[in-house]
Amino acid sequence: QVQLVESGGGLVQAGGSLRLSCAASGRTFSSYAMGWFRQAPGKEREFVAAMSWSGGSTIYADSVKGRFTISRDNAKNTVYLQMNSLKPEDTAVYYCAADRSRRNVPSSSRNLYDYWGQGTQVTVSS
Repeated sequence: QVQLVESGGGLVQAGGSLRLSCAASGRTFSSYAMGWFRQAPGKEREFVAAMSWSGGSTIYADSVKGRFTISRDNAKNTVYLQMNSLKPEDTAVYYCAADRSRRNVPSSSRNLYDYWGQGTQVTVSS
């Protein structure tokens, strides 16, 4: 069992930056692919970014490509999401998720992730 705890959300003006963190419990963090998803009010949860267990492969949603960066620090059991040039449409609850499979390429499908955090709110004002 893995527990994930997100932090770093908050209120920011458009054009600003935030860095989200997701701390994972357990000794097997380095073997998990990690992803970030978000859910805005009235909308389905959508994929944002993901990184393979090795860190060698990353994928991004088109809407955040070039603005967001996912990274991981296996020594700290933590995955990060650096968000720059934030837009009001980035407002959502952001969730991190862990995938136990050792895919060489991470997945953008939320159905393939096994563990989820409780989410952290990001609000971008115009």
